[in-house]
Amino acid sequence: MVQTRAIRLHQPGGPEVMHLETIDLPPPGAGEVQIRHTAIGVNFIDVYHRIGLYPIPLPMGNGTEGAGVVEAVGPGVTLWVPGARVAYAGVAPGSYCERRNFPADRLVAIPDGVTDEAAAASMLKGMTVEYLLDRTVALKSGDYALMYAAAGGIGLFAGQWAKLRGINLIGVAAGAEKCAAARAAGYHTVLDRRTDNVVARVREITGGAMLPAVFDSVGKDTWTQSLDLLRPRGTMVSFGNTTGAVPPFDLGELVKRGSLYVTRPSLNAYTATREDLLKSAGTVLGFLQSGAMTAHIGQRYALADAQQVHRDLEAGRTTGSTIMVP
Repeated sequence: MVQTRAIRLHQPGGPEVMHLETIDLPPPGAGEVQIRHTAIGVNFIDVYHRIGLYPIPLPMGNGTEGAGVVEAVGPGVTLWVPGARVAYAGVAPGSYCERRNFPADRLVAIPDGVTDEAAAASMLKGMTVEYLLDRTVALKSGDYALMYAAAGGIGLFAGQWAKLRGINLIGVAAGAEKCAAARAAGYHTVLDRRTDNVVARVREITGGAMLPAVFDSVGKDTWTQSLDLLRPRGTMVSFGNTTGAVPPFDLGELVKRGSLYVTRPSLNAYTATREDLLKSAGTVLGFLQSGAMTAHIGQRYALADAQQVHRDLEAGRTTGSTIMVP
């Protein structure tokens, strides 16, 4: 048994419900390893868990992404030895801590040339982009598509990924500074949601053809606009709810717009097997290792500042990836 500091949730609510506590951590169980975190990734899904939009059993830790060093292995574990550098995303919340026990088969090795901070900033966001752009919709080189929150952690990865794949990805961001960051990441065009008429500009860019796919992490506020951006038989990919969940809607709207498709994918579904996990993470970490992609870490916080992290995240004050350092 070791003692470790961890952010804990005892009830859903605002950032103030997250408390830094000292807890007893038992030795890793069968099939588990004990990780000492060196960097912790922060994602908007952590807000969903905190407020109860995606309910989790309480009390519980928060956070779904991290990187660190294996300190101990449980019975039956042969994949890892103490000292191995590993990273993960998804599975059970609880990464906002100094140490934790974690399923050995849901970890991946951090390759040489990739820092722990880069891995912690890239696993969830990079693998999300991998399944969105490579597997959710069959986009080809030269195709157009649109991504909201283009200057966020996922957004900056998406711009780089699309450029590598030859996809003409249109980004939407808020304000000149964030639009510039998205533009530098490789987007074909970046629209400022504060000043641009997004539908009219996309119609202009595509010569009236509109889009085969829209990737929407915003949710309620952009739902109808996203449908309006699609061409007949286009695909609406809803993968987040930063402005709230999409309300119930009439499926007849899909018919009126030309037999549209809608999907609500998740990282856990696209990395359900270890084979899928290794392939997805391997592509992301391989791009980082080769220099083909960069992890844009816009903010670093201490673990004790988790409440402020969430305030800044919800207020849109962050750019790129956010990490906490234990």
